[in-house]
Amino acid sequence: MRRRRGNPIIVLLVGIGATVLLMFVFSSIFMGSERKAKQIVHEFYKYESNAEYSHSWELLHSQMREKFTRGGYVQDRAHVFNGHFGADTFSFDIGKVKEIKNWKMEKGGEAFGSVYEFEVKQDYHGKYGHFVFVQFVYVVQEDGEWRIVWDYKK
Repeated sequence: MRRRRGNPIIVLLVGIGATVLLMFVFSSIFMGSERKAKQIVHEFYKYESNAEYSHSWELLHSQMREKFTRGGYVQDRAHVFNGHFGADTFSFDIGKVKEIKNWKMEKGGEAFGSVYEFEVKQDYHGKYGHFVFVQFVYVVQEDGEWRIVWDYKK
């Protein structure tokens, strides 16, 4: 007598589903806050380097969005980086992470309990030559999402 095996399509779908579930659980458990924060910085500068400023604006913290309307941000970034520097794109390098407690974006501003600081080097080749800009970027959680803030203390 022959034994009938399960439908191969159902077995395949169950296997794929189990694999996806295991990958999700694994990444949730083992992907620490620092790594998630760095991932947001990478995503932000990937958008910026491709002149997708509207997408990078979405990754800004709400306090940052109060400083720039979406349209104003897109226009300013395109004007300065693409217009003045004559660079259509740039490469970037994200330095080591440093966790800081009770950090403030502005003097007299509200303290964030914990932030991750990254030094980002942006490498431009444009009509005025080769430029490297260094920017310190801070990542905080807002409503369960990682968001970008910059230092405005003078």
